[in-house]
Amino acid sequence: MAPFWPVVLQNDNLVLRPLKLRDKKEWTKLRQRNQNWFQPWKSTVPDEFSYGKASFYQIVKNLRVEAKAQRSLPFVMEIDNKIAGQITVANINYGSTRSAYIGYWIAEEFAGKGYTPLAVAMAIDHCFQILNLHRIEITIRPENLKSLRVVEKLGLRSEGLRPKYLHIDGDWRDHLVFAINKDEYNESLVSKMKNLK
Repeated sequence: MAPFWPVVLQNDNLVLRPLKLRDKKEWTKLRQRNQNWFQPWKSTVPDEFSYGKASFYQIVKNLRVEAKAQRSLPFVMEIDNKIAGQITVANINYGSTRSAYIGYWIAEEFAGKGYTPLAVAMAIDHCFQILNLHRIEITIRPENLKSLRVVEKLGLRSEGLRPKYLHIDGDWRDHLVFAINKDEYNESLVSKMKNLK
């Protein structure tokens, strides 16, 4: 059986790999350059729970701890050897639920080129084929039309609205829920994406 973490997934020029300390400069510049692009979708912490901004070192350390505990798969998206975004399979549960959820972001210069749906497809394929999970969930703000297009391309099922579900851009925001169960997974989603082209 393959190790849980670290793991690298690749499809053509798109690589999903662990975020490393040496990525700090490139990752930080990318986040700064795309600050306005990310702002409406950026997760925030309510003031009463805020402990200040985490350093890059703390972010990488926390991601590694979660991955080593088999609760998370925190990937950086790399396109042609350049960091383009992140995708995280989080809240991985085994036992009777065997489920997880996926969150992601991509820099504006890489958006709209099919990389995000492909990255999500790669992550879902890994979760079903290697981790043998039963259910994957993605939550999206109703206003995030680009992200809604991702789940539409992949054929995830809509499950409705979760009011005031996540703290995003300074307030509690409604999110639409999309999911896929393993019994709905008839073929590799990466193959499905390639057949759409």
